[in-house]
Amino acid sequence: MSRDGFEQDDRGARPLPPRLDPRAGRPAREDRSARADGAPSARRRNGRAATTARLIGGVLSVLLLATTGWGWYLGRVAEATVKRTDAIPTSGNQGHGQQSAMNLLLVGNDSRADLTKAQLAQLNAGKDSGTNTDTMILVHIPADGSRASFVSFPRDSYVQIPGYGWDKLNAAYAYGYNATPSSAPAADRESAGEQLLVQTISGLTGLQIDHYAEVDLLGFFKLSTVLGGVQVNLCKPVNDHWSGAHFPAGVQTISGADALKFVRQRHGLPRSDFDRIIRQQVFLAGVMRKLLSSNVAMDLGKQRQLVSAVAQAVTVDRNLDLMQLAQQMQSVTTGHIQFQTIPYVGDSSDSAGRYILKLKDLDTLHAFFAKLSADPATGQAAAAPTSAAPPATVAPGSVTVDVFNGSGTPGLAARAATALRATGYRIGATGNADAMTYTHTEIRYAAGDQALAATVAASFPGATTTQSTDPSQGTVQVVLGSDFTKVGQPVTASAPASTTTVEGEDARTAADTTCIN
Repeated sequence: MSRDGFEQDDRGARPLPPRLDPRAGRPAREDRSARADGAPSARRRNGRAATTARLIGGVLSVLLLATTGWGWYLGRVAEATVKRTDAIPTSGNQGHGQQSAMNLLLVGNDSRADLTKAQLAQLNAGKDSGTNTDTMILVHIPADGSRASFVSFPRDSYVQIPGYGWDKLNAAYAYGYNATPSSAPAADRESAGEQLLVQTISGLTGLQIDHYAEVDLLGFFKLSTVLGGVQVNLCKPVNDHWSGAHFPAGVQTISGADALKFVRQRHGLPRSDFDRIIRQQVFLAGVMRKLLSSNVAMDLGKQRQLVSAVAQAVTVDRNLDLMQLAQQMQSVTTGHIQFQTIPYVGDSSDSAGRYILKLKDLDTLHAFFAKLSADPATGQAAAAPTSAAPPATVAPGSVTVDVFNGSGTPGLAARAATALRATGYRIGATGNADAMTYTHTEIRYAAGDQALAATVAASFPGATTTQSTDPSQGTVQVVLGSDFTKVGQPVTASAPASTTTVEGEDARTAADTTCIN
């Protein structure tokens, strides 16, 4: 699908480094809204699981400052430049939903029809495989913006496609596209494919799909590069010649071509496509952590670059209001962004002997998505613990706290450490922070130390709590900001809170930085 032109005021081609630009020496294609005739090559509509990992990240660059003048300006820039498509059907898209909540279908498009042989070899991008879409994720955002749930759909899921019977999910777009006469405008054929895919997902989930968003391959490079790379964590080293993925074990920062290889790899992984789905979810989670960090929040130039990247990479339905999405999600935290895979039974084969993935029965799937989309205000099950559920805590004596002064007030770390020691905490290091310009007190903890962080947070009312790779396991860091006045009362140890979560496959949150395959 040829939806990847950089849509500037003059509809010119997007600027990219020559080593990453698959269109070097070739004229730019027109934007889809301007093409009224001629069908695109069928090869242009391939969407491997490699690409979804950059979609919402770009939009979040608008979310960060949605309520400020600068954020309003960036939001309007995004609204004016993002590409639009007629993807939402007027029928066959009914189901359970909550007023003002949002169900957004994300689709990946990494067509390689325009890449030269040399570029294909450089990126280990392989060949196009037709008009199938292989990356599909449903995002549910409740009306209060308290959380976001991402559910991935494996491409080989065996489903009923309206009007075509049982087939693999990634064939739905192709059916709609190819059923439209080749003499029809390109945009009409593409919209027909999108609408049939939306209808298929709606029937599968029992939900009404409100919005559609699609991302392209080149936008992936732009976004990951603007961010300065994304941090991932591998349990074991990988060396895959199919995707070109060659990475050591452990925590590392990847971007550009390496990021593409990371999310494309499936050969050599224990669960093949399932582990590739986890890769794309982890990369997307890393994008979100990066975007929600202070490094981006305080960098106006980077925000402008990110909005530009999203305008280049994303195609959305005609009615998606990016500013409304920004306002709806402005309070969500990484701990309340959950990723999972649709519940499935296991591997199987169809009547033609093709590999398929059997999903749970339709009643089970509908119940799963109804639970996932339940209104948090009603007290029904939510996809992630809500703020109403008290976090688990431990006894202060079992927590070691490092205290750093970023407030600019001399001696504040020592005074806070003394107060913490008096209430039972063990004190580790004290001293000045990396900068004396922190306006807000931060509590940082290692993966798995949520209970320790919750304990310390009770002594610093209003502080921001963030999972980080800075503190070692068992130690919580406190960085005092200029808002700090005094240490509050310590909490007493409590039993772990019972929380209800939606039971999908491989559930994890954006705050989870544990290693993956």
